[in-house]
Amino acid sequence: MRRALAAVFLFAITLTANTRLYLKDGTNQIVREYEVQGDRVHYYSVERSDWEDIPLDLVDLKRTEAEVTAKKEAAAEDVQAVQAEEKALRDQKREVSKIPQDPGVYQLIDGKELRILQLAESKVRNNKRRTVLKALSPIPIVSGKATLEIDNARANYFVETNTPEFYIQLATSEQFGIIKLTPKDDYRIAEKLTMIPVTKEVVEEPAEVEIFRTQAAPDGLYKIWPQKPLEPGEYAVFEATPGKVNMQIWDFAWSPRAKYVPVPVKSDKRNK
Repeated sequence: MRRALAAVFLFAITLTANTRLYLKDGTNQIVREYEVQGDRVHYYSVERSDWEDIPLDLVDLKRTEAEVTAKKEAAAEDVQAVQAEEKALRDQKREVSKIPQDPGVYQLIDGKELRILQLAESKVRNNKRRTVLKALSPIPIVSGKATLEIDNARANYFVETNTPEFYIQLATSEQFGIIKLTPKDDYRIAEKLTMIPVTKEVVEEPAEVEIFRTQAAPDGLYKIWPQKPLEPGEYAVFEATPGKVNMQIWDFAWSPRAKYVPVPVKSDKRNK
């Protein structure tokens, strides 16, 4: 609000600021204001602090008026830009007030309808077994190759655009983003895993989608969205600690033909 008022104040100053009264011989006079009166131009000279007159045919009125108009237009654009920024900040604050403080992933449709994505159960598959991965609780990985998977070849939740926006509320400071899932017969691969025998390190290879991100609130709330439109397919918002194999997955799908609207789940909202 203060910035908007400051912009309006600067606009008012611009309207009353000194300007150049250009003459046809290439020189100019710095004037506070001027007025065409018949065959003369009546102006207030800043240099001499007094009103003066000059023949109209000596004044380059077209150039003078063009500069005055340009200054007014530039000042008006600055005011509009500041007002647009202030509105965007107010709209964002209203949006954030509707997002629950509980850790999770959320969508706000048209700034009104809250949708809460469901956390999928992750499983690690190697050549011997398939083990359920508990949320934020790493499990030992047998040396060699493995995959992190979630059940079902398709997500139940479909987004309505190929540039979906999500809010993610973090429980702790973690890596997060969007990944592309690879569907198999009755499951989807979230990432490939390689356990290095000597160092016991785990190399994780998720197919991450390039995203934009912005911190929406100081308590770990972020807004994320893809940099490029998504191709039809299976995706997920994820949160994880690199090297710990503790990825949490909120799966979704994008298809221009799918029309699935989930029932919003009520939850406590953050204070305005």
